[in-house]
Amino acid sequence: MPSPSSLAIVDELDSIYRQSVAALRTALTRYIQHGERPDPAMRAAGAFAYPQIRLRYDGDRNPGPLGRAYGRLNIPGDYAVSVTQPAMFRNYLAEQLDMLIDDFGATVETARGDEEIPYPYVLDAGHNVDLTSAAAVELARIFPAAELERIGDELADGLWVPGPDEPRPLALFDAARVDFSLARLRHYTGTPPAHVQNYVLFTNYHRYVDEFVRWACTQLSEDGPYVMLSGAGGLEIRPGDPNPDAAIADSAWRRHQMPAYHLVAKDGSGITLVNIGVGPSNAKTITDHLAVMRPEAWLMIGHCGGLRPSQRIGDYVLAHAYLRDDHVLDDVLPPEIPVPAIAEVQLALSKAAEIVSGESRENLKLRMRTGTVVTTDDRNWELRYTQSALRFSQSRAVAIDMESATLAAQGFRFRVPYGTLLCVSDKPIHGEIKLPGQANRFYERAIAEHLRIGIAAIDELKLAGTQLHSRKLRAFNEPPFR
Repeated sequence: MPSPSSLAIVDELDSIYRQSVAALRTALTRYIQHGERPDPAMRAAGAFAYPQIRLRYDGDRNPGPLGRAYGRLNIPGDYAVSVTQPAMFRNYLAEQLDMLIDDFGATVETARGDEEIPYPYVLDAGHNVDLTSAAAVELARIFPAAELERIGDELADGLWVPGPDEPRPLALFDAARVDFSLARLRHYTGTPPAHVQNYVLFTNYHRYVDEFVRWACTQLSEDGPYVMLSGAGGLEIRPGDPNPDAAIADSAWRRHQMPAYHLVAKDGSGITLVNIGVGPSNAKTITDHLAVMRPEAWLMIGHCGGLRPSQRIGDYVLAHAYLRDDHVLDDVLPPEIPVPAIAEVQLALSKAAEIVSGESRENLKLRMRTGTVVTTDDRNWELRYTQSALRFSQSRAVAIDMESATLAAQGFRFRVPYGTLLCVSDKPIHGEIKLPGQANRFYERAIAEHLRIGIAAIDELKLAGTQLHSRKLRAFNEPPFR
């Protein structure tokens, strides 16, 4: 648990943030209603600014070897990061600060930063502004607006170069980058970003969502760890609510590109399930934004094409390597950069499969292959059979899908532990093509078990603690926050 002193620091950040939001909303209201422009002196004093954490490390204390891959200060000096919505990240921020204060003797202070909160992020229903109107264009001339040159992933991608008097970054993402993604998360998933949990499951079929909702509703009880099931379109089910099955029939999720469902725990240790649909573009899009929530891990549980004649429909594939033919990240993470498997995740998925199936390890090996998964951006790769077959042979691939390598690469890029357990739904190159009748029988039999394996793997990952965040995910010049 975070210490009271670190929680007090976060509360100071939250106080500054709330003051800045209130000042900006008041100024917006006065301008919209009365044409009154904000006082330049007030803005110069930071009235609309994000709060900032400022940390100083003198280098006097070196704790020696640490058993974690993050929470380290390797270079003495000043560190800083701007923060948005501190209350949402309260425990995370306090835990990161505790490590740096306790182990390195760092001193921390809060302040108003020099970066202003873009006005669209504080608008509420009372402002009644059409952001596509001429009025919105005028607002952007007068009030702080999002500046794309300040919203990027240069730090995560190793492109950041510090200025001579610039403090080193404390975290991968600053306030402007986080606010940008929080808005996108609400848009894509149809749920409040605050409901996102520390463990994320991705799938590429809505039938997994139906099964997850059914299971989640059985987990809600007055004395259990889960307080709510939150779903796309504003769905909220709490312990004791009648007719939870209405969540399955509700069609509100159809309005959202990648609907999410969150089994919310009091401490954020619950499970988020996101149906990302099909394709590497969606996989990149959602993880670009989920990364700012700093989840403990994300796992892919979806369907794939089996590439080996010995595989059967319904068999599992545990990815231990990825062949990236998705192309969506080639500019920021070249395909020749290896994306390693995370041992703790691999072990958790393997153990979960044994627990849920009830089979011995030897028997489970008959229907679960470990190997390379190809992720392609061409849904009709079968039409290039000669070229595809050579690629599969050279890579020794055992399965093909359209999301897994992208999700793994994004986890590697953003330092989020990742893993993949797929279920073989067809074998196109061996003449077993998924037809409607066969597909329905497969779905009915396989989805419940597959989903339960993913959930059981999360239970195993919760036991791993800091060991889950492997040094494989960290570069030599990392910011200290996880």
